[in-house]
Amino acid sequence: MINKLHYISQQTDRRSHLDNIRAACDAGCQLVQLRIKNETHENVLPVATAAKALCDRYNVSLIINDYPHIAVAVDAAGVHVGLQDMTVAAARAIVGTDKIVGGTANTLSDVLTHVKNGASYVGLGPFRFTTTKQNLSPILGIEGYQAIMAALREQQINTPVVAIGGIMESDIPAIIQTGIHGIAVSGLITQATGQRLLVQHIYDLLNKQ
Repeated sequence: MINKLHYISQQTDRRSHLDNIRAACDAGCQLVQLRIKNETHENVLPVATAAKALCDRYNVSLIINDYPHIAVAVDAAGVHVGLQDMTVAAARAIVGTDKIVGGTANTLSDVLTHVKNGASYVGLGPFRFTTTKQNLSPILGIEGYQAIMAALREQQINTPVVAIGGIMESDIPAIIQTGIHGIAVSGLITQATGQRLLVQHIYDLLNKQ
């Protein structure tokens, strides 16, 4: 079962990826995605190794963004690939059948391609504008999610779809009502002052569907 809350790691001026992952785990997040962009395999591997050890202490699942070979090397729970990166099928060939493989989508066609290629879940977005990601795809909003989820139901596709991109706490009830499985957030948790209470409230909202 794919967790309904994905914390996407980020590095801030004062805190590293590992600092923010530790805080998210301590706050109660149960799935973390290590997202380091435009770095070499050699630079990402030690961070991923430390992140895996950290997540293991909290019994948290770790997903590695973009580096399937690293996901295998550190025995992460799985890998996530972006639209401009390798395909879900290619990532699956590297990590094997037992690991989670997620893929980023912006359109119904993207989702269907990922499902055909064996995705464990699909990250669909962006919900709204976000500064976390460069080269942002067209904004979907609630209407976009409603249309895509309706089309997936018509085709009897049950692959979990996770909303991502600028999601705020107040957006969650309307997003979940579209049939979305869960949400992926970064800044919402990273920048929160009361992270533990926020994470608990997010899970409460996600589990009301």
